[in-house]
Amino acid sequence: MTWTAPEVELPDEPFLGPDRPMLETWLDRHRATFLQNCAGLTGEQLATASTPPSNLTLLGLIRHLTDVERVWFRVRIAGEDVKARYSEPPNWDAAFEHLDPHRAESEYADLVAEMAEARAAVATRDLDDTFVHARWGKMSVRWAYIHMIEEYAQHNGHADLIREAVDGRTNK
Repeated sequence: MTWTAPEVELPDEPFLGPDRPMLETWLDRHRATFLQNCAGLTGEQLATASTPPSNLTLLGLIRHLTDVERVWFRVRIAGEDVKARYSEPPNWDAAFEHLDPHRAESEYADLVAEMAEARAAVATRDLDDTFVHARWGKMSVRWAYIHMIEEYAQHNGHADLIREAVDGRTNK
Protein backbone atom coordinates (compact mmCIF):
# COMPACT_ATOMS: atom_id res chain seq x y z
CA MET A 1 0.00 0.00 0.00
CA THR A 2 1.30 3.44 -0.91
CA TRP A 3 1.75 5.89 1.96
CA THR A 4 -0.15 9.16 1.81
CA ALA A 5 0.15 12.08 4.18
CA PRO A 6 -2.62 11.98 6.82
CA GLU A 7 -5.52 14.39 7.14
CA VAL A 8 -5.09 17.08 9.82
CA GLU A 9 -7.60 19.19 11.75
CA LEU A 10 -7.07 22.87 12.42
CA PRO A 11 -7.12 23.89 16.09
CA ASP A 12 -9.62 26.59 17.06
CA GLU A 13 -7.92 29.89 17.76
CA PRO A 14 -8.68 31.94 20.86
CA PHE A 15 -10.23 35.35 20.20
CA LEU A 16 -9.49 36.72 23.67
CA GLY A 17 -6.87 36.10 26.30
CA PRO A 18 -3.19 36.36 27.03
CA ASP A 19 -0.49 36.51 24.37
CA ARG A 20 1.05 33.09 24.99
CA PRO A 21 -1.95 30.89 24.16
CA MET A 22 -2.77 33.09 21.18
CA LEU A 23 0.74 32.89 19.74
CA GLU A 24 1.00 29.15 20.40
CA THR A 25 -2.38 28.42 18.84
CA TRP A 26 -1.82 30.64 15.80
CA LEU A 27 1.51 28.92 15.18
CA ASP A 28 -0.19 25.53 15.57
CA ARG A 29 -2.93 26.63 13.12
CA HIS A 30 -0.28 27.55 10.57
CA ARG A 31 1.52 24.26 11.17
CA ALA A 32 -1.75 22.37 10.66
CA THR A 33 -2.59 24.43 7.56
CA PHE A 34 0.71 23.40 6.03
CA LEU A 35 0.10 19.74 6.88
CA GLN A 36 -3.41 20.01 5.37
CA ASN A 37 -1.78 21.01 2.09
CA CYS A 38 0.17 17.74 2.20
CA ALA A 39 -2.77 15.55 3.26
CA GLY A 40 -3.68 12.71 0.93
CA LEU A 41 -0.59 13.07 -1.26
CA THR A 42 1.95 10.36 -1.96
CA GLY A 43 5.71 10.80 -1.74
CA GLU A 44 5.86 11.24 -5.51
CA GLN A 45 3.24 13.98 -5.39
CA LEU A 46 4.94 15.71 -2.46
CA ALA A 47 8.17 15.77 -4.47
CA THR A 48 6.50 17.27 -7.57
CA ALA A 49 7.62 20.77 -8.51
CA SER A 50 4.67 22.86 -9.61
CA THR A 51 6.46 25.49 -11.65
CA PRO A 52 9.77 24.36 -13.15
CA PRO A 53 12.50 25.53 -13.25
CA SER A 54 11.73 26.25 -9.57
CA ASN A 55 12.62 23.35 -7.29
CA LEU A 56 9.94 24.35 -4.77
CA THR A 57 7.98 21.26 -3.67
CA LEU A 58 5.89 20.27 -0.69
CA LEU A 59 8.52 17.69 0.28
CA GLY A 60 11.20 20.37 0.11
CA LEU A 61 9.03 22.59 2.31
CA ILE A 62 8.58 19.70 4.76
CA ARG A 63 12.36 19.41 5.03
CA HIS A 64 12.87 23.19 5.20
CA LEU A 65 10.28 23.65 7.94
CA THR A 66 11.79 20.77 9.91
CA ASP A 67 15.08 22.67 9.95
CA VAL A 68 13.45 26.03 10.69
CA GLU A 69 11.57 24.56 13.69
CA ARG A 70 14.73 22.88 14.95
CA VAL A 71 17.05 25.85 14.52
CA TRP A 72 14.81 28.60 15.91
CA PHE A 73 13.33 26.77 18.89
CA ARG A 74 15.81 24.10 19.88
CA VAL A 75 19.15 25.56 18.84
CA ARG A 76 18.68 29.31 19.20
CA ILE A 77 16.18 29.56 22.06
CA ALA A 78 16.81 26.38 24.07
CA GLY A 79 20.54 26.16 23.29
CA GLU A 80 20.37 22.47 22.40
CA ASP A 81 23.39 21.00 20.66
CA VAL A 82 21.60 19.65 17.59
CA LYS A 83 22.22 20.33 13.92
CA ALA A 84 19.78 21.06 11.14
CA ARG A 85 18.77 17.86 9.33
CA TYR A 86 18.67 18.98 5.70
CA SER A 87 20.41 22.34 5.39
CA GLU A 88 22.54 24.70 7.38
CA PRO A 89 21.70 28.37 7.70
CA PRO A 90 22.20 30.51 5.68
CA ASN A 91 21.89 27.88 2.87
CA TRP A 92 18.27 26.93 3.50
CA ASP A 93 17.92 25.89 -0.17
CA ALA A 94 19.70 22.58 0.45
CA ALA A 95 16.42 21.21 1.87
CA PHE A 96 14.94 21.41 -1.64
CA GLU A 97 17.70 19.37 -3.29
CA HIS A 98 18.17 15.61 -3.66
CA LEU A 99 14.59 14.72 -2.72
CA ASP A 100 13.66 11.07 -2.43
CA PRO A 101 9.90 10.39 -2.62
CA HIS A 102 10.50 7.06 -0.86
CA ARG A 103 11.62 8.98 2.22
CA ALA A 104 8.55 11.24 2.28
CA GLU A 105 6.81 9.31 5.06
CA SER A 106 9.83 9.47 7.38
CA GLU A 107 10.56 13.10 6.50
CA TYR A 108 6.93 14.04 7.16
CA ALA A 109 7.21 12.23 10.52
CA ASP A 110 10.44 14.18 11.20
CA LEU A 111 8.55 17.46 10.76
CA VAL A 112 5.70 16.42 13.05
CA ALA A 113 8.23 15.24 15.67
CA GLU A 114 10.21 18.46 15.34
CA MET A 115 7.04 20.49 15.92
CA ALA A 116 6.56 18.59 19.20
CA GLU A 117 10.23 19.05 20.14
CA ALA A 118 9.94 22.78 19.42
CA ARG A 119 6.87 23.07 21.65
CA ALA A 120 8.73 21.29 24.46
CA ALA A 121 11.87 23.42 23.99
CA VAL A 122 9.99 26.67 24.64
CA ALA A 123 7.33 25.42 27.07
CA THR A 124 9.14 26.81 30.10
CA ARG A 125 10.37 30.00 28.42
CA ASP A 126 8.66 33.30 29.08
CA LEU A 127 7.76 35.37 26.02
CA ASP A 128 10.07 38.10 27.32
CA ASP A 129 13.04 35.71 27.71
CA THR A 130 15.82 36.52 25.30
CA PHE A 131 18.41 34.70 23.26
CA VAL A 132 21.20 35.95 21.03
CA HIS A 133 21.12 35.48 17.28
CA ALA A 134 24.64 35.45 15.83
CA ARG A 135 23.75 37.97 13.11
CA TRP A 136 20.94 40.08 14.57
CA GLY A 137 21.76 40.14 18.28
CA LYS A 138 19.35 39.94 21.20
CA MET A 139 15.78 38.78 20.46
CA SER A 140 12.78 37.73 22.52
CA VAL A 141 10.91 34.44 22.50
CA ARG A 142 7.82 36.51 21.57
CA TRP A 143 9.63 37.71 18.42
CA ALA A 144 10.52 34.10 17.55
CA TYR A 145 6.87 33.06 17.76
CA ILE A 146 5.84 35.95 15.52
CA HIS A 147 8.64 35.12 13.09
CA MET A 148 7.58 31.46 12.93
CA ILE A 149 3.98 32.48 12.26
CA GLU A 150 5.31 34.66 9.43
CA GLU A 151 7.50 31.79 8.16
CA TYR A 152 4.57 29.39 8.00
CA ALA A 153 2.24 32.02 6.52
CA GLN A 154 4.68 32.63 3.68
CA HIS A 155 5.19 28.93 3.01
CA ASN A 156 1.48 28.18 3.34
CA GLY A 157 0.94 30.48 0.39
CA HIS A 158 3.53 28.51 -1.56
CA ALA A 159 1.97 25.23 -0.40
CA ASP A 160 -1.51 26.31 -1.52
CA LEU A 161 -0.25 26.95 -5.05
CA ILE A 162 1.86 23.79 -5.21
CA ARG A 163 -1.03 21.65 -3.96
CA GLU A 164 -3.44 23.13 -6.49
CA ALA A 165 -0.95 22.44 -9.30
CA VAL A 166 -0.41 18.82 -8.12
CA ASP A 167 -4.05 17.70 -7.94
CA GLY A 168 -6.36 20.70 -8.09
CA ARG A 169 -7.27 20.67 -4.38
CA THR A 170 -7.57 23.99 -2.61
CA ASN A 171 -8.06 24.77 1.09
CA LYS A 172 -11.02 27.08 0.79
